[in-house]
Amino acid sequence: MSEKTSTHPGAARRASTAGQPTDLRNVVLVGHSGSGKTTLVEALALASGAVNRAGRVEDGGCLSDYDEIEHRQQRSVQLSLVPVDWGGIKINILDTPGYADFVGELRAGLRAADAALFVVSAADGVAGATRMVWDECAAVGMPRALVITHLEASRADFDAMTEHCRAAFGGDDPDAVLPLHLPLYGTPGADGHAPVHGLIGLLSQRVYDYSSGERTERAPTADELPRIEAARARLIEGIIAESEDESLMDRYLGGEEMDIKTLTRDLETAVARGTFHPVLAAAPAPEGARHGLGTLELLELITGGFPTPVEREAPAVTSPDGAPREALSCDPDGPLAAEVVKTSSDPYVGRISLVRVFSGTLRPDETVHVSGHGLEDRGHEDHDVDERVGALSAPFGKQQRPLPQAIAGDLACVAKLTRAETGDTLSDKDNPLLMEPWTMPDPLLPVAIQAHSKADEDKLSQGLARLVAEDPTMRLEHHQDTHQVVLWCLGEAHVDVALERLRTRYGVQVDTVAHKVSLRETFAASSAGRGRHVKQSGGHGQFAICAIEVEPLPGGSGIEFVDKVVGGAVPRQFIPSVEKGVRAQAARGVAAGYPLVDIRVTLLDGKAHSVDSSDAAFQMAGALALREAAGDVRIDLLEPVSEVSVMVPDEFVGQVMSDLSGRRGRVVGTEQSGAGRTVVRAEVPEIEIDRYAIDLRSLSHGTGRFSRTHLRHEPMPPQLADKWREQAENGG
Repeated sequence: MSEKTSTHPGAARRASTAGQPTDLRNVVLVGHSGSGKTTLVEALALASGAVNRAGRVEDGGCLSDYDEIEHRQQRSVQLSLVPVDWGGIKINILDTPGYADFVGELRAGLRAADAALFVVSAADGVAGATRMVWDECAAVGMPRALVITHLEASRADFDAMTEHCRAAFGGDDPDAVLPLHLPLYGTPGADGHAPVHGLIGLLSQRVYDYSSGERTERAPTADELPRIEAARARLIEGIIAESEDESLMDRYLGGEEMDIKTLTRDLETAVARGTFHPVLAAAPAPEGARHGLGTLELLELITGGFPTPVEREAPAVTSPDGAPREALSCDPDGPLAAEVVKTSSDPYVGRISLVRVFSGTLRPDETVHVSGHGLEDRGHEDHDVDERVGALSAPFGKQQRPLPQAIAGDLACVAKLTRAETGDTLSDKDNPLLMEPWTMPDPLLPVAIQAHSKADEDKLSQGLARLVAEDPTMRLEHHQDTHQVVLWCLGEAHVDVALERLRTRYGVQVDTVAHKVSLRETFAASSAGRGRHVKQSGGHGQFAICAIEVEPLPGGSGIEFVDKVVGGAVPRQFIPSVEKGVRAQAARGVAAGYPLVDIRVTLLDGKAHSVDSSDAAFQMAGALALREAAGDVRIDLLEPVSEVSVMVPDEFVGQVMSDLSGRRGRVVGTEQSGAGRTVVRAEVPEIEIDRYAIDLRSLSHGTGRFSRTHLRHEPMPPQLADKWREQAENGG
């Protein structure tokens, strides 16, 4: 997935491999922008021995934030994979962007992972968008744990943040979210801030001291033990409540000392089952140190408590034609079924596909079947093709390291799959399969673009096709009415990254222009018109006269043409010519240049010449007649109206309804959508929601979502219509 070939500071040179699926863990890091996910990846890579020195976000030298765009913007914009080894287990760490515009990368990471590690900053708290992702994971039963970062910050408060997490993520059972360790604080400095230099294990009752840069273990002092008593009791009760051994609670309440091994085993079972969510702590290692606070505890939880790929239910599969197929199991000897979770381009290698293998074993240089379906509305064509797999590799920062194979449960990069796109299925060519797609967020922010120069215009189509193939959260539209090329994205940052990639990766410079909404025109009342096209300039002349009547029709009727000519005033062969001229003029508009719709045009009378009448002449007469009829009546502008469904936390419902009303929207109803969330339904003119994706995010603090569906066109208010006509006359 790299754009360049380089090495991370001190990077080890071998690719991590796994002999069987039980030796694998796939973990996705989730959290808001700035929560410390990328720094945590560096700390885990350093602690596991994958690197000799941690990279810095500020220097652009991190394993997961290596793209030039990420370096410039100082934030993650894409899903990245960092494999490390710990205790004979290969851990595939998937780092995801925290910014809402790149939620498509987050969803891809959730698809590829078997467990989620939610990263929460002790200094900033829990973002509303993070709660929404937690709910998504809960809906599918994905195991989750939390790690509180930035404990080194002066305003960090681990205890307060733990309670905040319990309230935010515990739902009806806050005791399902409990810490496994408590921070050990040193002597406060001059600013009153006490540094964190160790952890006290609540189950083990051991102190893990990181003050030397390495983890050392000791017994707690007499002053340290009382501090953990209440937290330890609550943790043990929480674990026992999730235990399959129903006698444990009675024994514990009866005063029996609980065996640590039994508690640890039950804890790991509950975590893997997704019913208990431990809270851990982390802080970066001091310069030159190997172990950051909490990194070893995290690695131990991931390898011991998170599920193996065997324990995850694979996505449903069908044949490419939709016929049901037998459910997959995570078996390296089973039928091949892998999914492209990310697509990128390398200037030297070409297209690189990051795939998750759910069944079978993927090997280099074998021919596979590539199936892609269901994204036609976003510019992706259905395809079923056989392709030869190129080299397999494991990414490590900007470097790609060769892999001999990728077994069920593993992730790998595949080179040179020219047709494979994000979301596609790779399977045996003789046994083709198609996986049920994961949920993609709808791109709802339009940006109209045009080539900067003639040279860019020649490359624009190919560059856009490649861009959309990489990112299914983007939609490409060639609008027939406005003749604009429109790229639909998730937000302004998404737009910026897309246009920068067009420029830097594909050499296409584009300019953004005002996005045009597709308006319509219609007659407000009945009218009549006479079209006369008579010319004589030597030789063959042109002669055609027709009289028409125009009357308005209900919305959605289109254009209806009726022939009521009697006595052959207009010869039969020229009546279709009149209709053709009327329809051509209607497509061009009669007032502000927008298509004319919802009218009935009746041809009543006309005149023809035996020599000079022609198809072209009667087309021109039909157009002139329609224009004359339009000159004697008010022409209404019709604007498109969408049905908008907005889902927000209950506390924002009033603001959303007020905002929609201010956009000339009509609220048609509300309904509850789970605990604490409401869906507001409204009909809103599309002109008013062009940038609603940005405005709703601001209004709801990132917790709102909306969808839109075109309903109909309806008359625009006269004052606003006059403004649009004036803009049209001035070329706006």
